[in-house]
Amino acid sequence: MPQHVPAPVKGDAGAAPPPGPPPAASGGAPRRLPGPLRPGTLLTWLPLLLAAGLWTSSLPHVGFRSMGEYGLLDRLPLTYYLSLLVLTAGFLAALRRAGTAPWWPALYCAALLMALKGVPAVLYDSERYPWASKHDAVIEHLLANGELRPGEGLSGNMSAYDQWPGFFTLNGGLVRTFGVEGAASYLNWAPVVLGLLMMPVLILIYRTYSEDWRLVWTAVWIFQLANWVGQDYLAPQGLAYLLHLAVLAFVVRHFVRPGSAGRLRSRAWLDPAAAGVPPPTGTRQRALGAVVLVPLIVAVNAVHQLTPVMLCATLLALNLTRRYRNPGLLALAVLIMLAWDLTMGRPLFTETLGTLKDSLGQLTQNSRAGYAGQLTGAGPELAGRANVLMVLAVAGLAGAALLLRRRLVHTALPLLLASAAPVPLFVVNDYGGEMLFRVYLFALPGAAFFAAAALVPAAGDAGEHRIRPAVRRVCAVALPVVLTALAVGFMPSYYGKERMNYTPPAETALVTRTIDAAPDGALILATTGSFPQALHDYDRLEHWFFAEQELPGNVEMLQDPARYLSTRLPPGTTAFVILTRTQDIYTAGEGLLPPGGFAALTRDLTASPLFHVVERTGHGVVLRYDSP
Repeated sequence: MPQHVPAPVKGDAGAAPPPGPPPAASGGAPRRLPGPLRPGTLLTWLPLLLAAGLWTSSLPHVGFRSMGEYGLLDRLPLTYYLSLLVLTAGFLAALRRAGTAPWWPALYCAALLMALKGVPAVLYDSERYPWASKHDAVIEHLLANGELRPGEGLSGNMSAYDQWPGFFTLNGGLVRTFGVEGAASYLNWAPVVLGLLMMPVLILIYRTYSEDWRLVWTAVWIFQLANWVGQDYLAPQGLAYLLHLAVLAFVVRHFVRPGSAGRLRSRAWLDPAAAGVPPPTGTRQRALGAVVLVPLIVAVNAVHQLTPVMLCATLLALNLTRRYRNPGLLALAVLIMLAWDLTMGRPLFTETLGTLKDSLGQLTQNSRAGYAGQLTGAGPELAGRANVLMVLAVAGLAGAALLLRRRLVHTALPLLLASAAPVPLFVVNDYGGEMLFRVYLFALPGAAFFAAAALVPAAGDAGEHRIRPAVRRVCAVALPVVLTALAVGFMPSYYGKERMNYTPPAETALVTRTIDAAPDGALILATTGSFPQALHDYDRLEHWFFAEQELPGNVEMLQDPARYLSTRLPPGTTAFVILTRTQDIYTAGEGLLPPGGFAALTRDLTASPLFHVVERTGHGVVLRYDSP
């Protein structure tokens, strides 16, 4: 007969357990999965490993030696493109933990940088961007001669590098320190290294205006996808741009004037994602900050001639706000720039001033891309269209944020003004057909921040800051779609013209043999300077890149190339004409020569009795001209 069991009393230690799943077999609490195996954590680190595996496995199948009209676009295997999709998905998952574990989005941003720009660094057996070889030539010149000659007019406009030598001096030290043969041994890694160095600087800038780590890392991600300009290779501009961003980060965080924040000190006036205004600094602190900035500003001026102008324009724009009205710092930057331009850079500075009367106010001329030609060929044309669409996409997203996140815009107004500061330079000069790209590059940090703000909703969930569910749903769809679309747009923008950027080593060897054998004072002729080793031994030779002019002039030249060149060469000149595969691709793609023009030029010069063939290979032909 069963015993009677009394009903449990509330609070009794022997109370029956509530209904639910039975306890674990061990009799204790249910076992929790280890941290790395939890579903949320798996979604964070597993895509990173999968993307790395896909990217690595794709490398042996990249046909960079057999590129066609579309550059690398149709030579990258499917696994490469899958790696970008997996990285994007993993980054979106990591954003959910950005507030508590910001290192995960950081790892994804670093992985994206490597995935996008690391392929040439790992695979190429020659320097990417043939024109970058001239920077290696300057470094070799400094190491061999141990001196600078800023006042001497060197051939090929190389005097600018002697007048702004900071970048080359630094790399000369790196070559000696690491014992490598030359900068060419690490040249292709510059986009990855500079990109990694920029990441913490961008974080400092973005965190000045936003506390939302999701917005900050999305802005970094967009910056990398939109930075297709190709100014981050081993060149003075890449280093100067990094220094420029460092100065901007220091100023926006440590030069806030007392009493200038006003109602921005109150959270009630701020966007939920906005950061509070940094603590104000007194006159003595700002003076000390200016002293700290002097070496950075001097370094910018020693490295590049245009970036100091951009820096002064940015500081001027910041002075338009009460928060950063520091005319003393602006005056200091202008004085340092003028001091350099009127001493070390005086020859080129005075020459540039003499040309301003022809370019001042010519907006259409100054905003063109390239020398004078129009992109031709399937790959270059696709790249050109992708460039325009990428600019419009980023600008459109940033414009949407200006309308939708007005309180955040009010907080980050200095960043908006800093991004708009370079635009008036279109009025001044075309900078050799590159002003359009430089203005876009210097506007990109702020544009990426506001583009991210349009995609990442504010975190507020109460009162007037409450985000409507419909807005959250739209952003939940728009963010992955836009990031994927930007990745798609990056590929043709960056790799669509890759046939111009890769040079077979055999072509480099042909050019090097020719220049090494040329007597001192000889003239090197080529259609363009965009071929490997074009300015090798530039200090002892003269150069004429005769197709770098308006297309009508080149059409005239093609009517009788031998006569065109010979009548323009000084008497007694010994000249070598170097015509290579890379020049053919470049002049066709950039529209410097009409279709078939390079082949006709080569054929006519080879057949002329004024020129005789020195060497001919499958990668080019070298001809010699001896003046009668």
